[in-house]
Amino acid sequence: MRIKKARFLLSSPTLKLCPELNYPEFALLGRSNVGKSTFINTLVNNQKLAKTSNTPGKTRLINLFEIVCDTKTFVLADLPGYGYAKVSKNTQADWQKNLETYLKGRKNLVYTIQFIDSRHEIQKNDIEMQNWLKYNNIPSLNILSKCDYISRSELRKKIDTLKKEFKNEVLPYSSKNKAFSEDILNWFHNNG
Repeated sequence: MRIKKARFLLSSPTLKLCPELNYPEFALLGRSNVGKSTFINTLVNNQKLAKTSNTPGKTRLINLFEIVCDTKTFVLADLPGYGYAKVSKNTQADWQKNLETYLKGRKNLVYTIQFIDSRHEIQKNDIEMQNWLKYNNIPSLNILSKCDYISRSELRKKIDTLKKEFKNEVLPYSSKNKAFSEDILNWFHNNG
């Protein structure tokens, strides 16, 4: 599958303000600064499409992107990160509420994609998020991000650990050398 066009659609603070779209939608989840926006940019080969930052918590809205491929069109929803961010507890609570409302109420949502940073152990809030998704019967894929920072043998161990912990399909990903992009595009093709 090849991407022909990708465009930013809009940012919305709540599900209520998101337009109804007639394409399969995939929600990108993960801790703050796990690499969701960079993933979008690398996947579509446009480093300016999704805004990136080294500061955790910069994604504060539901950001929707339309991806047009040679075989299908789908939408990526870049959601605010969970975990560390220099914002008030009230703001974090609002993010959590909006996140839950979106994940439970978005009609065209077919999968969530939970990103886990390969450089670290699985964090408590990663486990909590995965448990919440399973409890609410929301299908998910795990992407192990920033794989270019670890060795191949360490990557294999991390994938095995994550599969055992979450009982999900796990795909490795690296934005630096664009490794594994073809597998991820095939996954979108087969699951949209």
